Formats: sequence, structure tokens, C-alpha cells
Amino acid sequence: MKPGYIHAVAALCFRDNMLIYSERVSEADLRNRFDPSRLLRTEINTLLGLMLKTPIDWTLPSPEVLGEYVAASDQLLQELHHAMSGAFSLGEALAALKRGEHVNPFDSGNAMREPIYYAAESAYNFQYVDLAAQRYAADADWLQAHVGFTIAQACSVAEAADRVLMDRFPDFMIALRKSPLDQWSMLPAFCVTPTEVGAYASLEPALVERVLLKFTVPDGDMNPRFAALQDFNQITATPLLRSPSGEFVSLQNYALAEAIYDSPFYWMQDDKRYRPNRDRHRGEFTENFVAGRLAAVFGADRVFANIDIWEGKTKVAEIDVLVLWADRAIVVQAKAKRLTVEGRKGNDQIIRDDFKKSVQDTYDQGLTCAECLGDSRYRFTRADCSEIDLPYVTEIFMFCVVSDHYPALSFQARQFLKTREVPHLRAALVTDVFLIDVLTELLSTPLQFLSFIARRTRYADRLLAAQELTILAYHLKHNLWMEDTTAMLHLAEDFTAGLDIAMTVRRRGLAGDATPQGFMTRFEGKTLGRIVRQIETQPEPAVLEQGFQLLEMNGAAFDNLSRIIDRQARRAAQDGKPHDVTMMFDDGSGFTVVCSGESDSVVAPKLASYCTHRKYRQKANRWFGLCLTPGDARLRFGLRLSDPWKQDDALDMATANMIEPTSMDIAYKRAFRGGRMHPKVGRNDPCPCGSGRKYKKCCIDK
Repeated sequence: MKPGYIHAVAALCFRDNMLIYSERVSEADLRNRFDPSRLLRTEINTLLGLMLKTPIDWTLPSPEVLGEYVAASDQLLQELHHAMSGAFSLGEALAALKRGEHVNPFDSGNAMREPIYYAAESAYNFQYVDLAAQRYAADADWLQAHVGFTIAQACSVAEAADRVLMDRFPDFMIALRKSPLDQWSMLPAFCVTPTEVGAYASLEPALVERVLLKFTVPDGDMNPRFAALQDFNQITATPLLRSPSGEFVSLQNYALAEAIYDSPFYWMQDDKRYRPNRDRHRGEFTENFVAGRLAAVFGADRVFANIDIWEGKTKVAEIDVLVLWADRAIVVQAKAKRLTVEGRKGNDQIIRDDFKKSVQDTYDQGLTCAECLGDSRYRFTRADCSEIDLPYVTEIFMFCVVSDHYPALSFQARQFLKTREVPHLRAALVTDVFLIDVLTELLSTPLQFLSFIARRTRYADRLLAAQELTILAYHLKHNLWMEDTTAMLHLAEDFTAGLDIAMTVRRRGLAGDATPQGFMTRFEGKTLGRIVRQIETQPEPAVLEQGFQLLEMNGAAFDNLSRIIDRQARRAAQDGKPHDVTMMFDDGSGFTVVCSGESDSVVAPKLASYCTHRKYRQKANRWFGLCLTPGDARLRFGLRLSDPWKQDDALDMATANMIEPTSMDIAYKRAFRGGRMHPKVGRNDPCPCGSGRKYKKCCIDK
């Protein structure tokens, strides 16, 4: 390795990992994070792993030599990328398709090496820190006895080291600019001492040093196992370096956070007596964490952990976590397994074997559980043997969750997962605990959560993204929706900028938007948005599905409908009469909103009758109704008609003269530009409500 090369790596880390902003971070500040020329953490780790092959030379090279090192590193990694990309030949794949052959170029483990190596990070660094403290909480006694600290203490050290570097950086840059050019180096910006970290963490320097040393490359370690690109690299397990002056060098704080999450598991490997406890704790963490995050959305009384399924006296399956909301269910099966080092190397059989143990087995277990839901032959019991009273379930979502970063997980699931259809079961979401954490943070109500999951699984075969976070980020800004004519939608990673900011704002107090501007913020200040908020908390199938429809509306239609409802609510308050609006959705269903001060016993039959006739008239399989209060337009109740349409002579007569509903655009123009909302109805004409009576004997005074 060239003399002083570590200064070049420090320059690369500063260039590609440092976020610089003024008072509030914006998406524009993150734009360089998605530049294709930016080095990923795996690439920087490769440079560091190669550097460890010889003793580190800490001398500072001249600015010219330093520039040559940086340019040569970029060139080397670009050549590496081209070499790995060569395993996939688009030309050969297209030629095979022309010959009528069914070819999947990613069936080759060699072709999988690239997406695995360049996989997007599935977790934020603060997630690793926060979750590590929970993951190893049950192992605290063993850790204290064998390594001299707990993981909660290690997390405090990592957080403090991060703050030390951030607080020091502005002064460091000012001092650097005043220094002679031949003394410029970014390396000191990444150095910390136990004393200063201890002051930030309120921990004794001796304890801080024990933690830092445990995550520091041991003296004399030449990284002997790192002989090929995806071999074990010592820098991933011990990402810190020790300088000749005794300072600890943390070139990538993310790497330290990930090591704290991953490495303690392997520290316990040699203790055969303790290993069963370690494995049990690891599995319990995964299940408990997922259950806890889902309970934050659906409520603890709707989330059940470790559910046994019985047929008679025989236990046939177990659900790790079960969520019941209205007529929807979520079945979660969790695994604490990961992609092995041999799998990362591109070994076909190992990749498939790792996937089977981590995902396929989990999916198969979930299928068995889903088949039992709704079947009267089976009983579902809690840990205390008490039975769960299951509602009628119309839709089941299945999550296969792993507890570690699994490179290219969604991509591998697309390639390798063997699926089978089960009634009411939607496509499985194969993911990790980190996505569950983000989903429940940003989609914090049952309606928002289920609406996104329903669409994510609906479009499972037509959505392509490097990671699930990208799809969620797109939804938060633009409302995930695909036309039937769209064969494939590919989302670039730069969509995640707003989500990255929002999570850091929420979890670490960064100055910025806690919710990305777009779809999720369009409800603010709008009546229909407030109605959606009311629907969000009600576990009633009728209003839940109506909420799904409202959330799928585009922004303009949502805003216009909100204004029309405002108008009808004001009219109902002014004249004391019911006022309504009806519209159709693109999928052929429709809904009617009535603003009325009449009692439930009076208005409910009227709304049901009108919706029944309107559903029949439009030949719709689903129709929804909402009743709102006059004036403030608050939700009173809702209804759903979902019987398949079939011809009926009586309804043909009753609906023969019903007025056709107008489009949202026309309804809006009529409401706010002086047009008539409904064609004039004569006294002796059939009443437009569909009752079959004359207008003068029915709704003329309403």
C-alpha cells in the first residue's frame, strides 16, 4: 500500500459521506448522495481492507500525491464495477428471448454478486444503534462479564463519538483553511479520544476506551481472510483504527453503528453453554420488536404475539405476530438468519440455501398460517391458552421479516421466492426489521399503513427499486398508484432524500421536514383530510375501505371533493336539509356523501336506499356511503355495499330515471362557477333518489 494512503481514504470519506447544510437540511442538500460517482460504504471498506494488508503508513503525502491516490482509487473501483457488471449480458439475454428460450440471467450466482455488493443500505445508522441496545438487552450480564461493558453502553459511546465529530467539524474546517496547503488532511476530522467521548456520553474514559478497543482493528492484524472481494473483511467487524498518537479513527460512523449491531452475536459464538440463550434472545428480539412497532400503529389490543394454531388437540402452526384490524389481518413470520459470507461470494447453491433458510421457510410457514385463518376447523390461542375470537377476514397480508441487513433482499425475493396462491392472501412483503421500523414511524395509523401495504403488494410484480425504502419514499411524496397499462415502474434511489431527512428529524432532532412534502401533507387544512383522519382510527370494514378509496384519489380530485363537501355541509347547516354528493372511482366503484342533521334512524335507511339504487344503476360491485354532520362535516357513520352486481327487474324500474352522476371536474365547475348541480326535476317526475315514487311525494322538500 502506498505511503500515507490512509489520508486519501479520509479525503474520500469526507467527499462522499459528509453532509453539509445551513440551518435546515433540504432534499437539495442530499443531491450529491445519489451521484453515481459517489463511493458506497462497501467500496470504501474494500479500500480499507486492502490497506490493512500492510502496516499503515501515517505520513502525510504532498497534495499532488494525495490527489493521485484519490483519482487512482476512483479508477480502481470503477474498473471493479465494470468487471462485476460483465457477468450480466443483456445481449445474450435478448438473443435467448428471440430464440424463444426463457432465460433469467440472474439465476447465476456470479451475476448476483453485483446487486449484493452494491446493495443499498437497508438501515439508518441510528437504527442500528437504537435497535442494538434492544437486541442485546437480555445478554447484558454475559457481555458485562466477558467484555466489560453492555451494548447499551457501546451505543452511548457510538452516539457520543458521532456528536464529538459533528461539533468539532466547523472549527476544524476554519483551522484547515488557515493552514498551509501541504499540511491539509481530512484525517484529523475523524479522530476521537476516550476522554472527549466520555465527556459527551457521561461515561468514564476507561470504560469508553474498552468499548472503542473492542471495535478497533487489533495491532498487527493484516486482514488475512480478505483474499477475494466478498471474503470476510476485518474492517467490517472492527471499523476503528488506532493512530500512533493513541487516538481512535472512525472514518465511517455508519460502519461502527452496524458493527455494534452485528458483532456481539459472534463474540458469544465460542461459549457453547451460552449459545442457546443467545439464539433464543435473538429470535425473541425480532418478534418482540416487530410486535411492538405494529402495536404503536394498531394498538396493543389488536396485535398478538406467538399465536398457536390448533386442529383439535394437535398444534399445526404458529404465527409469530398477528394483527387484526376490521376485516384485515397481517401475519408476520420472523427469522434471525442472514446471507453468509460464502453466499456473498456468488456461490449459487449457498445463495439459494441462505435464501431458503432466511426467507423461503418463513414464507412457507406463513402460507400454512394464512390457510388456517377463516377455517372453522382451527383454533387460535395466546400463550396463556386463551382463544382469540377471529373476525371474518377478507384480506390477509404476510410479512417475512429478517433481523439483519440482507443485501439485495427484495431483488433476491423477486428471483428466488417460490409462491403459492391462498384465498384472500396478498403477495408477501419480504423485508427486515428496519423497514418495519420506518413504515410504522411514517405510516402511523391503520388506514395509512394498510393502504400502502395493499398497493405495495398489488403492484409487487410491476415495481422495481433497489430497496423497499425507495418505494415508501415515492409513496410519501406522490401516492403510490399504477395504471393497469403500466407494465413496469422503476424508481431511482434519489426518491429517498425526503424520507432520509424525515427519519433523521424524528429520531435525531435534525432541523428539517418531519414528513416529506407531498401526498402525506396534502390533508392539512382540508375537510376531506380531517374525515380521513377520523376514518383512520375506526376498525370498521365499511369506513376502512372507503378510506382506502379516498387515499387513492389524485391530489386535484381530493382537493376538489373536499371543497364540494364543505359547500354541501354549509348548505345543510343553513337550511337544515340534507345535501349530498356522489362520484365514481376509476375502478368502477362509487360513493355518496350526505351531510344531514337527521337522526341515525332516519338518515341511515335513506342513505342505504340511495346507495343501493345508485350501485345498481351504475352496475357497480361496490358502493360506499358516508354520513357527515352539517356545518363542520364530521364523520357520523359509513356503509359499504359489496355484493356482486346482478340484474333485478324491480331495481330496473326503480332506477330507470335516476340521474347519471357527473365527473368530479363537472361537479366542481357547477358547484363553484354557477352551474346547476343537478338537472331540474319536475314535480311529477320519478324522484332522483331512486325510491320509485314521484318527486312531489318524496324528496321535493329536502
